[in-house]
Amino acid sequence: MLPIDFIDNMSNQLGGELDAFCQALSEPAVVSIRLNDKLPKQQLDVMAYTSPSERIPWTDDGYYLSERPRFTLDPMLHAGCYYVQDASSMFLEYVLKTFVDKDSVVLDLCAAPGGKSTILSQHLSDKGLLVSNEVVRQRVFVLSENMQKWGNGNCVVTHNKPAEFAQKLPSVFDCMLVDAPCSGEGMFRKDEKAQEQWSLPNIQMCAKRQKEILANVWDALKPGGIMIYSTCTFNQTENEQITRFIARDLGADILQLNIPQQWGIVHTDGYRFYPHRLRGEGLYMSVLRKHKTAYSDSIRIPPLPRRRHITDESLLRSWLQHPEQWHLRQTERFTVALPARYADLVEYLYAHFTCLSAGFGLSELRGRTQHPQHSLSMSKELVAKQFCTVELDLPTALDYLRAQAISLENAPKGLVLLTYKSVPLGFAKNIGNHCNNLYPNEWRIRIANS
Repeated sequence: MLPIDFIDNMSNQLGGELDAFCQALSEPAVVSIRLNDKLPKQQLDVMAYTSPSERIPWTDDGYYLSERPRFTLDPMLHAGCYYVQDASSMFLEYVLKTFVDKDSVVLDLCAAPGGKSTILSQHLSDKGLLVSNEVVRQRVFVLSENMQKWGNGNCVVTHNKPAEFAQKLPSVFDCMLVDAPCSGEGMFRKDEKAQEQWSLPNIQMCAKRQKEILANVWDALKPGGIMIYSTCTFNQTENEQITRFIARDLGADILQLNIPQQWGIVHTDGYRFYPHRLRGEGLYMSVLRKHKTAYSDSIRIPPLPRRRHITDESLLRSWLQHPEQWHLRQTERFTVALPARYADLVEYLYAHFTCLSAGFGLSELRGRTQHPQHSLSMSKELVAKQFCTVELDLPTALDYLRAQAISLENAPKGLVLLTYKSVPLGFAKNIGNHCNNLYPNEWRIRIANS
């Protein structure tokens, strides 16, 4: 049962469309996915639940599904071949293509669990750098996992407060996405708890917090930079009023997009997604450009110290498709690959921020031998032919993803790269009659087959 105060609010907002809106909220949520470019979509079993006519119009890689498969039991999901995401959220891709250059430095401030960060990462590709931040500690680990699975090495995952970016990285970011914590009205048909926790005072509390977050991080955005503000709620207090606050109090111009009418998106000071007008959940997104005349207290990122010797560097670089594009950062045990063109900035982030992950883990030194890290198997940079590869059937792949013991008949002893439908899942060490499963224990599947 929808809260009475919520219905009254939406009646004022929608007028004669209220009944259709409430009916839509009583229906099952639409299921949709966004594909990675790790493999041709024809290899995905999940594509049996869709058709070419079911493409989401505002994104190149999004599809509606006719029903919800058991995603957790699909190895391709764990390999990062696709992301289960609401269609409305994929509108970010359309915004990025319109306003954000691929060689940008971007901050996703409230990034967990990572759906919008994977869109940003895909857009920037090998030209830009993404900093994906999450202030809630329990959520930042899921964010890091999802970004590693997606396989682009252009991301740094951090766990810091918004004000730290303004203080330590003033005027550094070309673009910032603030997908702000909100009252969650757009999640009502997906999450019953969202209805139970809703109240008018909570809307006011969320709006106050949204203004604080934006004001605290604002100085990290370059003059002329792009601010993308979004929520998953319907009320104007957390949406249009916050967009006007950014424009009026922080100093920005509201930007316009050319939106085809048949998409069903409502244009106000931003772009509204109503479930009775289109196939997606509730979303609001606005785009602003910070005034170019804004005061800029920019920072000079110090250059890297003199290059240190990297143990087994030629071996490690042979594991990479484009070795010249990566700066190797090595500690006593671990080596990570960072985007070379942004190495100074990433090292600065390591020094001044709490970094959960950066680039991708390349190797771990055990004794005198370099062992590949799991994140290398997820990376699009992996040169698979450098490792002995063993193809798994579905039951064995699921056992591996549960971090259980598996056996590989007729496979050579030693380190092997395990694949499913030719897509890497991770590494194992074949002893002979069994394998040491090297899948990260914290990532393991925790449900049974049935």
